[in-house]
Amino acid sequence: MNPPCRAAGPQRRGMVGGSGGGGESPALLGAQSRRRKQPPRPADFKLQVIIIGSRGVGKTSLMERFTDDTFSEACKSTVGVDFKIKTVELRGKKIRLQIWDTAGQERFNSITSAYYRSAKGIILVYDITKKETFEDLPKWMKMIDKYASEEAELLLVGNKLDCETDREITRQQGEKFAQQITGMRFCEASAKDNFNVDEIFLKLVDDILKKMPLDLMRNELSNSILSLQPEPEIPPELPPPRPSVRCC
Repeated sequence: MNPPCRAAGPQRRGMVGGSGGGGESPALLGAQSRRRKQPPRPADFKLQVIIIGSRGVGKTSLMERFTDDTFSEACKSTVGVDFKIKTVELRGKKIRLQIWDTAGQERFNSITSAYYRSAKGIILVYDITKKETFEDLPKWMKMIDKYASEEAELLLVGNKLDCETDREITRQQGEKFAQQITGMRFCEASAKDNFNVDEIFLKLVDDILKKMPLDLMRNELSNSILSLQPEPEIPPELPPPRPSVRCC
């Protein structure tokens, strides 16, 4: 029968830090201190982006592909709103993105409308294989005109490019719709194949940064200027209606 395991005896004492009670030397403590990770550089800007569109167009899939590089065929419908955070570097600045994924069902409109006001960028998504999601775009534009800031950058995305054989909406139709909206960009993408997903978000952020005043861009203490927080309590006052197409 094997004897029970026992702790090592006195011969282990003093292996590190000299004799005595096993204390660590100042040199070792200094080395350990140097190995500690430095805190990450704080973000220069904090921006809020919202994703809107009809149910089932792939809003959650686009967000999760961009933030986590994941894709799920069995993605559940969003209830109310969900969000992810991702930090990117662009134009020499570190930008902390808060991306809000909104439910496409009309019964959630009263909840999701409150998130438009503080959004610096809005991604409007439709499914190229479902004509009805494209026909719903005017309804979503009314929501944008009613609740969003006129300064918000807009991007129209035709998702599910991986289902090209089932396409019901041509690229030209998407481009034509975007041309009717001042300053709206247009792209087609595939969350499943990870095609154009990073480009969608990074181009939108780049457009937002381009519109910022130069003095704001130079201000290194701008964390407090652009708020991450939505204002869900009271829907904002209606801004004036929006007064052609850029591509990603």
